[in-house]
Amino acid sequence: MSSSVPDAAAGDELKQAKEMEDAEKYSFMSTLTKAPKKQIQFADDMQEFSKFPTKTGRRSLSRSISQSSTDSYSSAASYTDSSDDEVSPREKQQTNSKGSSNFCVKNIKQAEFGRREIEIAEQDMSALISLRKRAQGEKPLAGAKIVGCTHITAQTAVLIETLCALGAQCRWSACNIYSTQNEVAAALAEAGVAVFAWKGESEDDFWWCIDRCVNVDSWQANMILDDGGDLTHWVYKKYPNVFKKIRGIVEESVTGVHRLYQLSKAGKLCVPAMNVNDSVTKQKFDNLYCCRESILDGLKRTTDVMFGGKQVVVCGYGEVGKGCCAALKALGAIVYITEIDPICALQACMDGFRVVKLNEVIRQVDVVITCTGNKNVVTREHLDRMKNSCIVCNMGHSNTEIDVASLRTPELTWERVRSQVDHVIWPDGKRVVLLAEGRLLNLSCSTVPTFVLSITATTQALALIELYNAPEGRYKQDVYLLPKKMDEYVASLHLPSFDAHLTELTDDQAKYLGLNKNGPFKPNYYRY
Repeated sequence: MSSSVPDAAAGDELKQAKEMEDAEKYSFMSTLTKAPKKQIQFADDMQEFSKFPTKTGRRSLSRSISQSSTDSYSSAASYTDSSDDEVSPREKQQTNSKGSSNFCVKNIKQAEFGRREIEIAEQDMSALISLRKRAQGEKPLAGAKIVGCTHITAQTAVLIETLCALGAQCRWSACNIYSTQNEVAAALAEAGVAVFAWKGESEDDFWWCIDRCVNVDSWQANMILDDGGDLTHWVYKKYPNVFKKIRGIVEESVTGVHRLYQLSKAGKLCVPAMNVNDSVTKQKFDNLYCCRESILDGLKRTTDVMFGGKQVVVCGYGEVGKGCCAALKALGAIVYITEIDPICALQACMDGFRVVKLNEVIRQVDVVITCTGNKNVVTREHLDRMKNSCIVCNMGHSNTEIDVASLRTPELTWERVRSQVDHVIWPDGKRVVLLAEGRLLNLSCSTVPTFVLSITATTQALALIELYNAPEGRYKQDVYLLPKKMDEYVASLHLPSFDAHLTELTDDQAKYLGLNKNGPFKPNYYRY
């Protein structure tokens, strides 16, 4: 019985403590309820929200956002996105651990970080690694001197090192001034690749880097791997004697392929070229599935925008446009399409999108995305009519789709708020959010899925091997599509990643369909 007394006392103490706590809570709540009612001024607040921020407010917000964005070490920003080192790489004297200075990158000391990025990429590029292992003994690119101009990312580095493992010598520059991962470029330079690229090049730097790859004593390129056609154009214009001795060109973008067909039509293409962009493995996987994921990644990282209920206009309903629209629709955005092609326009209609002219919706949309491969799709007139805070970006290869040059005028103010994000401010306070200065959004502002790039990279490697080893006369001075058999081979290399098992035709079935049991399974005119 005596043991119950302390228990009772303890219970009384707990009860008193609870009463004191409740009293303090009620006292605090009563203080809140006695607060002056004029704290709640919804009408006034709504009026304030409808006004544009003052210039002082804009600058304060810009500084806070910019500071927070440089704290991240994401792949999109690259390890070297900070602006603490303003010295141009062209003015630095750098050597790798082997004593070579045959490169120009931001900081060779970051090679270790870049090597880790490359090793991570290799994990999801098993097909390309498999091709490397299968062909490494044969060295099908022995004697090939490949000059390349592509995005320099961890995934591209896996391709470059595969080409080197197959016997090629490579010199490389970047096809986009914002897409280079500096640490990856450093890792390539450390491995002995002559790479000339860094994130944030000027236009002059861009062409200087390309020239350093081509204009070399005692080394002359005999193969070109291009993305956008700038390298091909430079060699054709500046080094015609080198151009005539090229054995083959491999091009992977709409813009670059268009330039090649122009040269061919004019009778000026004196070497065979492979149009990788229109291969099935590039069109369906890189253009469609890759952009379906990377469009959201790029927009989220740069603007933190929520897409539910937003009105978005996508200019172009090709494979890139289809991928972008599918992703935006899935997140609840209201999507409009602009198109010049009635077939693509009809596809958009059947997919549930409204096809419009840009002028019809430009005042009301929240986001404008271009992916046409054309120029001046979004003009200064469109930009003048956009609503406040409209986001404008490009998913096409070239920076010609948005007329950015027309925005560099005295009456407009440019304000950098974070990496690759500019607010262009009109005299009345309206601002347009411009991403990557109108350049390719996903590779400038974020990253793209490694697996999809493995498909494209494998296609590029096989195209180079095919052109380099083709007997004389197989390919004339024209633009060719990748052979269907090669497209199917690239796809088959990637199926084990999904534990996918193909059905095999019986002899009777193959005879009935008029096919070889081992493919190709579709005619060249088949549209997947």
